[in-house]
Amino acid sequence: MVPFYVLVAVFLLGQLLGLAGIPYFTGWSNSLRVAVAAMLLVTASAHWGKRRPDLIRMVPPAFPKPDRIVTITGWLEIAGAIGILIPFTSRAASVCLALLMVAMFPANVRAAKEKLSIGGRPVPKLLPRTVLQIVFIAATLLAGWG
Repeated sequence: MVPFYVLVAVFLLGQLLGLAGIPYFTGWSNSLRVAVAAMLLVTASAHWGKRRPDLIRMVPPAFPKPDRIVTITGWLEIAGAIGILIPFTSRAASVCLALLMVAMFPANVRAAKEKLSIGGRPVPKLLPRTVLQIVFIAATLLAGWG
């Protein structure tokens, strides 16, 4: 849930900065780009910290070398966070990030079905997790195309 809270909080902060007269944030799209980038940086940070073993356990057993997959997806999230902030690359980054989120969804399904935990906290059940994933994908695509 933390990534969702970050997404909402940073978006609202951007909107407040826009209302305060900071030109970069006068429209919703830049607020959303920054919010998506912040969310991605938060999720990427788990790929190397204390939560790394939890993420490795989430990778379905059909995939080889889950530790490498976790590392690669973390780097892709960081690259996407940067790419979505750059107007020239934001559309391509948003599409690539949406595809990445779809590709990583089987790990979320496994985590929910096997009642795994991340950082000692149980992951959300499958329905809320699916809804969250749809929200993240929609926000990411809107950020890139807004």
